[in-house]
Amino acid sequence: MVSRSVRGPVAIAAGLAVAFGPVAGVAVADQPSASAAAFDRSLNLQGVQNARDVGGYRTVDGRSVRTGLVYRTGQLNNATSADLTSLTQRQVRYVDDLRTAFERAIGPDKVPAGATVHTADVIGQAPPQTLLTTLTGGDDLYRAFITAPGASEAFASVLRDIIDTDDGAVLFHCTAGKDRTGWTAAVLLSILGVDRDTVNQDYLLSNRYRNASANDPLNSVQQPWLDAAFDQADQTYGSFDNYVRDGLKLSATDVAALKAKLLA
Repeated sequence: MVSRSVRGPVAIAAGLAVAFGPVAGVAVADQPSASAAAFDRSLNLQGVQNARDVGGYRTVDGRSVRTGLVYRTGQLNNATSADLTSLTQRQVRYVDDLRTAFERAIGPDKVPAGATVHTADVIGQAPPQTLLTTLTGGDDLYRAFITAPGASEAFASVLRDIIDTDDGAVLFHCTAGKDRTGWTAAVLLSILGVDRDTVNQDYLLSNRYRNASANDPLNSVQQPWLDAAFDQADQTYGSFDNYVRDGLKLSATDVAALKAKLLA
């Protein structure tokens, strides 16, 4: 379990006072292709935003990512009883919370029966100016996913939970389920061998599920942000594979275990 401290609570509180609900009736930013949306990944939860299955994609070697094993969502603080029942029926065993301690304090998760919560604070030790971008995204935030103290350990802890879950599923989330959660999904799918274009399209599905406009950084994701994270991984470690090995500290055996579990 990774747990990190948080800075700048007053500034974050001001941002968190803004509702996280999607903006209705507006054009969607960076709309993903029809192929990315062909499989309905939505968990159809009532009080949890951007809740979807990470599976259903093809890899470059022709295999497919299994469904029903890994889920990504926004925070669970507004989960309804029906939502929790649904997640329990989906056999969620671990809930990996990527939020800062302050975010967790003001919006405690509601957890499905039988699930264990692991806190994995991605950016609690990032510089204050970066921490303030938690809600608005941007290149600096995404580069901090690679460079911030504790970030790699937090992301890696989710992947290790997936490896270690013998029976059931892992659910990971941040607050809006789009930035920290988006990078986690991008890393996982890339490790599994899903091509970059498809990884990008999965990332951009947050705009569809959040109905976010291009001019709404609070609710949307943008392709250059994800590009910045991949670029920083290359800059810091020399390649994405090196980032997995030296940043996330996943061994070849760990990667093989992920593939064995999640690929059909």
